[in-house]
Amino acid sequence: MNLQLKKFIEKNNFHQFDLKAVFFDMDGVLFDSMPLHAEAWVKAMNDFGFEFSLYDAYMNEGRTGESTIDEMFVKKYGHAADQQTKQKIYDIKAKYFNECPAPKQISDAFELLKMVKAKGLQIFVVTGSAQISLLDTLDKNFPNIFEKDKMVTAFDCKIGKPDPEPYLLALQKAGVAKNQAVVVENAPLGVQSGVAAGLFTIGINTGILRPEELEKEGANIIYPNMKTLIENFDEIFF
Repeated sequence: MNLQLKKFIEKNNFHQFDLKAVFFDMDGVLFDSMPLHAEAWVKAMNDFGFEFSLYDAYMNEGRTGESTIDEMFVKKYGHAADQQTKQKIYDIKAKYFNECPAPKQISDAFELLKMVKAKGLQIFVVTGSAQISLLDTLDKNFPNIFEKDKMVTAFDCKIGKPDPEPYLLALQKAGVAKNQAVVVENAPLGVQSGVAAGLFTIGINTGILRPEELEKEGANIIYPNMKTLIENFDEIFF
């Protein structure tokens, strides 16, 4: 068993760790889509007069689109954006993103998913995405892995990450306890969400952020890539 996992069990006074489900974030964990999302957000925000960098985009990764826009409005104007304005900005962001080529899989993500499935564990995707065709996209890239009823998306959430809501919903849908699930995240806000939900949270630093951005949000363990997680698979997924 991984040392950090042992510490997590002791800290939470769990009698045991009985893994039943793994909750995967999507962008930056399954798909190498964050460079495209980040570029689209920067262009859209700049179009509307906001100073917003690629690093800002990565730091806001995991939020719903509306929450990201509200965050910038509050900083600049002291209040949230109205619904019409939010839709206008998000539509522009979506336009820029849709002009990009389809994102590729994160290296070794499919291999990890197959290993998790072979263990008989439930596999969930927990994302702030609001893609209507999300399941089709997942099935095309990761066939025979994901199921419609094992997803938490922006359509399910009222608040979204970094609130614990998405991962608490995943626990509810999976029918498991906090000592029976693991979160795999790459974004500070996603890590914050998993930790706030009381779950063992693995940070995969697949983007441009400094590792300490994940560490300070409470990631129980941080790996530089998916391959390293696979190399340590048996210490966590047992």
